[in-house]
Amino acid sequence: MDRSVPVSFDNTENAFEYKSNAALKKARFLFSSMGYASLVKLGTAITPWAIKAGLPVKGIIRNTIFDQFVGGETLEETANVAKKLSEYHVGVILDYGVEGGDYGEEAFDHSMDEFIRVIDYAATQPNIPFMSIKVTGFARFGLLEKLDSSVSDHQGSLMKRYNQAVNTLTDEEKKEWERVQYRMEKICKIAAEKNIGVLVDAEETWIQDPVDVITILMMEKFNKTHPVVYNTIQLYRHDRLKFLKDSLEAAELKQFILGAKLVRGAYMEKERKRAEEMGYASPIQPNKQATDDDYNAGVTFCIEHLDKIALIVASHNEYSNLLAVDLLLKKELPLNHPHVHFSQLYGMSDNITFNLAKAGCSVSKYLPFGPIKDVIPYLMRRAQENSSVAGQTGRELGLIRKEMQRRKL
Repeated sequence: MDRSVPVSFDNTENAFEYKSNAALKKARFLFSSMGYASLVKLGTAITPWAIKAGLPVKGIIRNTIFDQFVGGETLEETANVAKKLSEYHVGVILDYGVEGGDYGEEAFDHSMDEFIRVIDYAATQPNIPFMSIKVTGFARFGLLEKLDSSVSDHQGSLMKRYNQAVNTLTDEEKKEWERVQYRMEKICKIAAEKNIGVLVDAEETWIQDPVDVITILMMEKFNKTHPVVYNTIQLYRHDRLKFLKDSLEAAELKQFILGAKLVRGAYMEKERKRAEEMGYASPIQPNKQATDDDYNAGVTFCIEHLDKIALIVASHNEYSNLLAVDLLLKKELPLNHPHVHFSQLYGMSDNITFNLAKAGCSVSKYLPFGPIKDVIPYLMRRAQENSSVAGQTGRELGLIRKEMQRRKL
């Protein structure tokens, strides 16, 4: 990779310009605390219980981990964060971060309405180009699981296997699946009308096939002239680079623009454990290097086909982000190419986000919002993934300390 790329992720002045000295000290304390694995393990076990038991811990959570990683408890509270980010040419990907909760058709309709409310709100804001949805927010997990299992039992292309799988559903289940498709289409239709991109989250492997199918069907309907719907492709799965290439073939055949948000993945431990318990081959890459290789190959593949693919580089890996910038420069394409967007989680990797923005790239922070009790699962994952000092926490802490020293001097 060419080292003349005009982006440096070591520039802490750009990375933390938006943070006050007090905010930096607060972030240093939080990441220092997350460096203690035993403390994180205890905290992630106790916190959900304390919230359910009604103990007075919300204030502590709000002023620490919630404040670092979440935009607010309500959609309206995210406005302050979005406004601050916009001053530095950083956009926002809004995520209604509620997981689990009540199930049933009424709850699923409520989730659909919430997603639409996010779209309506995003359309009134200048720097919110995307919003994120989870199909499990408006579809029963068991239904997706049955469909996925049936898809796996058949032969042929994904779409052919899906059509065969639908025929295995009972009449009631077919009606239920039709309601899921209705919700998905309504969300995407309004997003297309309001010019807001819809990023469909990846799910566990054992329900991913129907999620892929419904997302591809929405792309075929709404991505004819410009990208509206994006599928999330987890490259920690060893089969997803091939799936990405197969998806482009489908897009060329059906004449739509493929929206691809590339991530490394979020369910690794759960996936490996289930595969071991149920006696099937793990869908996860054999090691981190294989994941990195496939991720970077995916970035390269997408940038080689930007006339037909709209890419979101959703990564905290510095090399992968620099690779995308390098490839654009080598092809003499603008860094703010309409089919290339970068994204990192709010509260993490500011050195990547703000330096990409400074260089002229299109970049956004993934910004969840929701009541504290409902975003606890999200917050616990952030704490767990940051608990390795040698990894993310060490990098974040080093950059924060470097910037504090620079300001002191």
